[in-house]
Amino acid sequence: MNAQWQNDVYRRGDIANVSATQFVLDTWNQEKPVLPTAHQVFGELWNATVLVAPNKPRSLVFHAWVTFSATALGFLMGSVLGIGLAVLIVHNEAINRSLMPWIVASQTIPILALAPLIVVIGFNIFTGTFGIPTDPARLMSKAIISAYLSFFPVAVGMVKGLRSPEAIQLDLMHTYNASPSQTFWKLRWPAAMPFLFASLKVGVAASLVGAIVGELPTGAVAGLGARLLAGSYYSQTVQIWAALFAASILAALLVIAVGVVERLVNRSMGARPA
Repeated sequence: MNAQWQNDVYRRGDIANVSATQFVLDTWNQEKPVLPTAHQVFGELWNATVLVAPNKPRSLVFHAWVTFSATALGFLMGSVLGIGLAVLIVHNEAINRSLMPWIVASQTIPILALAPLIVVIGFNIFTGTFGIPTDPARLMSKAIISAYLSFFPVAVGMVKGLRSPEAIQLDLMHTYNASPSQTFWKLRWPAAMPFLFASLKVGVAASLVGAIVGELPTGAVAGLGARLLAGSYYSQTVQIWAALFAASILAALLVIAVGVVERLVNRSMGARPA
């Protein structure tokens, strides 16, 4: 993919009889390659993380923290919303019939179309109506997009999990004269734990995507999305790929963190180790 540009460089410089080895080395070390090589990407990652102070705007750690803040807040909001909706859907058939189709339909709207509206409207509401300072308002706007993407897998997974107890188990709780709250906390909630954490792992990754998407249409100056945007403006493909790798690493760490919490919760509930 870098060969055409390199051939143009040779032609403009009137360079002929280039060996295959030299040609490969030149295409692997272009300043602005179409497709950067692994050593260029990892070199940029090293330079932008280890060799730069984490509080500097050039640091990927700085941008990852900005994105993580919106991701964590949006993930928390989306998880609470998803669990709450699942509880209502399971315990009320009218809500199930009326709300569940709208929950599914909400995910058919492209987030790229909604993100600019949510960010701009949310920012104006938070700053104008509630008087929230600029940075927290921008954070809340991005968190709403993250919550929008993360609540769906949590809601669907929890509905499946809360409905997972078999009829014989529910009949046994009825035989014990258990109240609805006792049935929920002693049977439905523990049965839903595997579904919950599987959904949370999907939801936290979706929340990260939402935070990055929320940074793209607003001309943000901080965050991994802003880093991607700046790289595209100045044709810095190495910077773009480094930001993508940083986002992937952050997503992996978030999923691992959810897995650690899952093991701790299972251990506290006396579940068998997987």
